[in-house]
Amino acid sequence: MNGVCNRRVFLRLAGLSAGAVALGLSIPARAEDKQGKPNILFIAVDDLRPELGCYGKDYIKSPNIDRLARTGMVFRRAYCQQAVCSPSRSSLMTGTRPDTTKVWDLVTHFRTALPDVVTVGQHFKQHGYFVQGMGKIYHGGYDDPPTWSAPWQTPKATAYVLPENLALNRRQYEGEPDGDAKETSKQRNGKATTRPGGRPASGLNVRGPAFEGADVPDNTFQDGKVAELAVSTLGDLRKRPEPFFLAVGFIKPHLPFVSPKKYWDLYDPAKIQLASNKFRPKDAPDYAILPGGELRNYHGIPQGSIPDDLARQLKHGYYAAVSYMDAQVGKVLDELDRLDLRRNTIVILWGDHGWKLGEHDAWCKHSNCENDTNAPLVISVPGMKKAGGQTAALVEFVDIYPTLAELAGLPLPAHLEGTSFKPLLDDPNRPWKTAAFSQYPRNAGRSGGGGLMGYAMRTDRYRFVVWVGRNDHTKVEAIELYDHQSDPQENTNIARLPANAALVDRLMDQWRRGWQGAKPVTM
Repeated sequence: MNGVCNRRVFLRLAGLSAGAVALGLSIPARAEDKQGKPNILFIAVDDLRPELGCYGKDYIKSPNIDRLARTGMVFRRAYCQQAVCSPSRSSLMTGTRPDTTKVWDLVTHFRTALPDVVTVGQHFKQHGYFVQGMGKIYHGGYDDPPTWSAPWQTPKATAYVLPENLALNRRQYEGEPDGDAKETSKQRNGKATTRPGGRPASGLNVRGPAFEGADVPDNTFQDGKVAELAVSTLGDLRKRPEPFFLAVGFIKPHLPFVSPKKYWDLYDPAKIQLASNKFRPKDAPDYAILPGGELRNYHGIPQGSIPDDLARQLKHGYYAAVSYMDAQVGKVLDELDRLDLRRNTIVILWGDHGWKLGEHDAWCKHSNCENDTNAPLVISVPGMKKAGGQTAALVEFVDIYPTLAELAGLPLPAHLEGTSFKPLLDDPNRPWKTAAFSQYPRNAGRSGGGGLMGYAMRTDRYRFVVWVGRNDHTKVEAIELYDHQSDPQENTNIARLPANAALVDRLMDQWRRGWQGAKPVTM
């Protein structure tokens, strides 16, 4: 009896819970800790490049994400499964890949193909967690009620402040698709149609401007309101008897690049560097990277190449939006600290995909290139041994679901198509996945017509993309190969060079083995 009591005293003094000990973690426990399980703060960010202070980009003002990184681990090579909002988020939330969710666009809900799939939030709910979500978690106005213990919330807010910009934005036809909508041939040809009454029907230049910086409070816009809602919700969750899983989704730096003026003032536009590779990848198929029809939905954006002065304004707006979002993340983290919840809360922050800022004479996402598929991933686990560390291990967003489940001591559902990266938190340099996989469809591109699917494989050194028929994967239309050792910007496709024939054959064999063949050997 004395031994048991002494052990309990030791654990209390050491700040360890029985659940944490079982997980090999050092998460402090107190009487108010719920069921010996860690809380989860799950932060999603839209259109975020891995261009932050914690990624070595000191010209970006991201102090709050950077301080999260100092208590956690930065994943330098984390890859989404498709570089557009709904497919990426559907994949991450279900723990399955786009070819399983059947979500390759912005209009299909994953429950069409997977009516009974258990999402990550739903899994935690089934194991005693109170699961609540707000802001952009699933794409746009889509939701998934089975995911949540309480109804998902998104505060309404204005898109612009300046009257002239509000007037321009009102031109948008009611029900116009989200700005992520696929670039159409009409958009690419610089044409737009109108609905009866002269209202715009296609996306070309029908929205407000692509950027705005007005002198207004943070809570003028949606992200500021989401942060306020998250702060108040944390107080409510602290009082509940269950551990919580709180999903907070920020929309910036998604277009339009609208944020309060004080965040614009953080940057000197004269010091903003433009992309150095403003040209299409040499010897790549024309459809590999499109110029960015999403950006052309906004007023004043021309077809074709973006002039340097406008490109600098756009980058300025993107940076300001990043800093604005970062400040909202900081408010949530501050409240987590104020309520003394950080010591028992796993915090994970992820961007749903990357974004081009003029690279390859293109903008936005919608491709298989490194700029689009590589996105930020930062996780902080209380008591982790390698706090403040980084890893270059290849991980995928489909891995987030099993990782969080394992960290919380939950069983892993059988349907998952990712691998928990928990071992990397203790040993960031250990051997891991041999490849990460992404994909992107094209509705056309083949000389004979018909849709294509580009399947990308990112290895330690190479990006390898195979374009096949959407309905017949045996028909290879084109291959892309980029050597990140000599060409980190992916400027030249070297797949057709005779000297690389054996390399292409080897990578093709690896590609055919797919994600199942790239799994790490776990100890």
